[in-house]
Amino acid sequence: MGQLRGILHDHFSNFMAKTAWREREKRKRKTVEKFAALRAELKKKGDYLALAQLPRNASPVRLSNRCRVSGRKRAFIREFQMSRLTFRELACAGLIPGVTKASW
Repeated sequence: MGQLRGILHDHFSNFMAKTAWREREKRKRKTVEKFAALRAELKKKGDYLALAQLPRNASPVRLSNRCRVSGRKRAFIREFQMSRLTFRELACAGLIPGVTKASW
């Protein structure tokens, strides 16, 4: 994965995801982890009023997957941690090991 990361960096240096997006996602993930046990306990009790008082970002639903290369939210492929557009471009260029374009 390290070699692929270096190739990606060289190939997409102009299109890297904005740092602010990454930092925001990190903060959201930390908040979700911080309140996970409390949320589970409140849900088990059925105390929805107390659950509503928690911060919005404490809900895991608010987390989103972003392409590690371009930062795109939509059309995300989990296995490769990138959007379909980035994936297609890298696969056609032969930069993703084991992935070939289908032809029959």
